Order: sequence, then C-alpha cells, then structure tokens
Amino acid sequence: MKLDDRIKNNPLLYKTFLLALEIIRLYKYLTEVKHEYVMSKQLLKAGTSVGANSNEAVAGQSKKDFIAKLSIAMKESSETRYWLYLLVFSDYLTEKEINKALNLLRESMNLIGSSLITSKKNLEKN
Repeated sequence: MKLDDRIKNNPLLYKTFLLALEIIRLYKYLTEVKHEYVMSKQLLKAGTSVGANSNEAVAGQSKKDFIAKLSIAMKESSETRYWLYLLVFSDYLTEKEINKALNLLRESMNLIGSSLITSKKNLEKN
C-alpha cells in the first residue's frame, strides 16, 4: 500500500503519521514482550490521536475548527509525553527505547505549535 500524497506532502500530517507508527510499535512491544497492558493502552490512544486530530484539523470546516482540532492534538501530544516518561520511570521502557518516539513527538509539537500561532494571528486579523 502506498501512503496518500496528502499525508506525504504535508509536514505536520507526515510527522504525526510517523509518530503514530512508532507508538504502535512501542505498544506491540509493551504488550507482547513486557506484558504491560494498562499504560500501553493509554499511550496508544493518546499517541495515535495526535495524528488523527491533526488530520481532522486539516480537513476542518473553518479556521476556528482548525484551531480547535490542533489544540486537541497538542493536548494529546502532552499526554503522550507523560505516558512515555511514566513507562520509563516505571522500568517498562528505557530512554533509548523511547528516543525515536520522543523526537517525533517534539517535532510534531513544534509543527502544531507553529500552526496554532499562525492560525490564531490570522484569525485575529480577520
């Protein structure tokens, strides 16, 4: 299967898609190898929802809708970071194991934050 050009050509959608894939990989590892099911499920929900909400924002009906969905994506990003840290500090994962996810998360949060700032400024002008 080929990835949709809409996702590949949009840095925010592409980065959050890669983040979701990495979160799914960690979820599989946590459940299949570490036999951890509670925190991993929370990580899966939050981590994949960053991309889902970013996609909804891009397909939004208005600038206000775009901002609202991206704001949710930012909240889900913060929650994802929380679960990653908790899984490290509870010895289910190592810092090395979450490094890729954290890097993708930081990059995603930077893109979301920049988009939110720009969109809010543009909304205020109109």
